[in-house]
Amino acid sequence: MNVDRVQVLAHRIAAHGLHRTEADAAGLAVFDLGLQDSMRDTALLGLVARLDGAVTPQSLVDDQRLALAWSHRGAPHFHRRAELAEVTASLVPLDEADALARMLWQRKQLRETGLDALDVLFTTARAIRKVVKGPMTKGAVSTAITEILPPAFSRWCRGCNATHIYEQLMRIATPHAGVRLEADQSPATLAPLEGRGPIRTKPDVAAATRVVERYLRINGPAAPGDAAGYVGTTRTVLDRMWPGELAEVRVDGKRAFLPADLLPALENPPEPDLVRLLPPWDPFIQARDKAVLVPDPARQKEVWRMLGNPGVLLAGGEIAGTWRTKSAGKRLAFTITAFDPLHPAAREAAEAEATRIATARGFASPTVTWLP
Repeated sequence: MNVDRVQVLAHRIAAHGLHRTEADAAGLAVFDLGLQDSMRDTALLGLVARLDGAVTPQSLVDDQRLALAWSHRGAPHFHRRAELAEVTASLVPLDEADALARMLWQRKQLRETGLDALDVLFTTARAIRKVVKGPMTKGAVSTAITEILPPAFSRWCRGCNATHIYEQLMRIATPHAGVRLEADQSPATLAPLEGRGPIRTKPDVAAATRVVERYLRINGPAAPGDAAGYVGTTRTVLDRMWPGELAEVRVDGKRAFLPADLLPALENPPEPDLVRLLPPWDPFIQARDKAVLVPDPARQKEVWRMLGNPGVLLAGGEIAGTWRTKSAGKRLAFTITAFDPLHPAAREAAEAEATRIATARGFASPTVTWLP
C-alpha cells in the first residue's frame, strides 16, 4: 500500500481516540502504551482532548485503575495498574548496549564504576527498594541511596548544590525496584508498589516486543528507528524486539510498518474534521517521525523546542499551530499561534477547546489571544 502523510495522520488521529468515541478513560488506546505526565496537567489535558465528559485532576488521581510510574525513557506515565508488572518486565534491558542506551551514559562514565551497565542498573534498583518503605520525596530517596551506592553512581549537581545519583539512572531503576510515583504530588513522591514481587533481572523479549507493537498501533505506520527512539534504545537492539505480523507500506515513498490487521483502518480512516488543543508531550506528538507530523523544519522547531515545549493546535488533520497558557488570578490566558490563517469555524472550535481545558484545570472562562 502506498499512502501519503495526510492519510497517515488521519489514521493516527482515529487510533489515538481524538474523535472522542470512547467514554471511559482507562479504556482509551493511549493507555495501552501509557499516558505521559511530564508537565503540569499534561495527562489530564490528554484526556480532555479524548473524552467527551468532564475530566478533573482529582478524577484522574482517584481512578484506582491507573497508576503513575517512571517507565518509557524514564518519563512519568500513567499506566493501567493491572499492567504495571508487564510494563516493568518490558523495561528490563535486553543486553549491555540496551542498558547503556537507556541510562544515557557515556562509556567513560560506565568505566569509572568498574561494573557493567546491567550491574549498575540493578544495584541502584536494590538500593531504592531498600530505602523506599513508604511514601518519600524524590529528594529524600536520592539522598539516601547516594549514601549507600558507590561514588561513581553520583555527580555534583550545581542546581541543588549537592552530590546525588544520576537523574536518569534513578528514573530507570525505580520501576525495577517495585516503586511507583504518587499522583498529583509536588515535589515528586515515591512509594512502594502494592504486591510487588522480587526484582526481575531476566529480559522479557515478548514484553518488550509488545511495547513496540503498541507504538506501531497508535503511531504507525512507522520505521524501526522511530520505535527505537520511543523506547529509548539503539536501532540494533530494536531489531530483537521487532514484532511479527507487520505489513510494510510506503509513506510518501519511504518504508514504514504497522500491524497487518490495521491495513483496512489505514486505507479508509475517518475524516479528521476536528479541532483539538493537545498538551506538550501528548502521545500524538510523541511519534518520532517529525517530518510526517510537521513537514516544515522551521515549524518543527516551534513544536519541539530544546526547553519548554508548547501545546499544539490540531485542526483539519494537521498540526496547525501551537498554544501556551498563563494564569492570571482566576482566569487562564491562552495564546494560540496559527501557522496559517484558519477558517473562523476552526478558531471558534479552538476557543471552545480552550474553555474545556480551563474548566478541567479549575479556572473560569479563559481569554484567548490569537497570533499570526
